[in-house]
Amino acid sequence: ARGLRPNRGLYSTLDVLVNLLRSFPFIILMIAIIPMTRLIVGTSIGSTASIVPLTIAATPFVARLMEGSLLEVDEGVVEAARSFGAGDGQILFRVMVPEAMPSIVLNWAVVAINLLGYSAMAGAVGGGGLGDLAIKYGYNRFQTDVMIYAVVILIVIVQVIQSAGNALYRRIR
Repeated sequence: ARGLRPNRGLYSTLDVLVNLLRSFPFIILMIAIIPMTRLIVGTSIGSTASIVPLTIAATPFVARLMEGSLLEVDEGVVEAARSFGAGDGQILFRVMVPEAMPSIVLNWAVVAINLLGYSAMAGAVGGGGLGDLAIKYGYNRFQTDVMIYAVVILIVIVQVIQSAGNALYRRIR
């Protein structure tokens, strides 16, 4: 475990938990946590209900991406800050996060695109949105044009998200 205050036991525990949660296919995760979703939001269908599995699926993914971004920060920069008397909080927020920000920006674009894909999948179990529209009309009612429109809209949204992420990356790099 690398970091400002390495704790091998905590890291190992969180590492296993993150890997465990990331190994669930999203559609199975959504179904598996229906009882918990009902407990939290009072229903298991609709856009509000889809927030619970989306959050649970995204959290370990974001954690792993942020870990990677922070591990890319040169240890020499961290040691230089420490030699100037910076505390852990100052090093994290004034050195590591700014140094990792270009990578973090690109990772957030990846997260947003994955969440878009997951939210489209949530339509399969009543989550609403483009996925629901594509399944109800495009697939179940054999309206191929609706399916094509939904896919084209998703492609456009992905392109916009990635382009915005790339533009922001170039700006702060």
